[in-house]
Amino acid sequence: MDLDNLKSLWNKEDVSETPEISPEKQRQIHHPLERIRKNMRHEFWSTIILLPIILIVIWFFPIPFRFRLYIEVLVASMTLITVFFFSKFFRLYREIGNPTLGTYDSLKDLFHQFELNKQYYLSFYLSFVPFLVCEMIIITESIPYTKTYSNGFLSFYLLFPVILSLFGLYFLGNWWFQYFYGKYIDRIKKLVDEMKMD
Repeated sequence: MDLDNLKSLWNKEDVSETPEISPEKQRQIHHPLERIRKNMRHEFWSTIILLPIILIVIWFFPIPFRFRLYIEVLVASMTLITVFFFSKFFRLYREIGNPTLGTYDSLKDLFHQFELNKQYYLSFYLSFVPFLVCEMIIITESIPYTKTYSNGFLSFYLLFPVILSLFGLYFLGNWWFQYFYGKYIDRIKKLVDEMKMD
């Protein structure tokens, strides 16, 4: 095979390059990304401030030592869970701040990160259900008159709030994510779809 035939075969192959995004479109995408980053910072600092406040209230509230100890262990466990999820959250925060979001492939990867973080977000909210169950058991066992509850009433007393909380936390997590992040993600998707049509 000679060199001319190789060149013609090479030119016939469909080699698709990763399309670049124009600087103007990058600026349009930058605004919703910056809003997402701002909301992430706000949420992070709110949580950092809230956890010590909870512990201070527990320490200064006149409650029996065992009850306080149980609550402190639960809050410490919740803090560990929060740290784990915020480490995932922080990875997305850094990715959004990456200045190399200039290609469609990088945006596609970013949308994948958004989808993953939405799942993390819902998991974060649902991970608090076992803590709620523990708190309810601790409170129930600490109140003397609950010893007189029948087995059926006690089952209902524990299961109904747990089931309600499970659905409530799931819908709250969905709403919270959509309100603080989803609308900006949708705006970016719309801009990307417009670019595809151009």
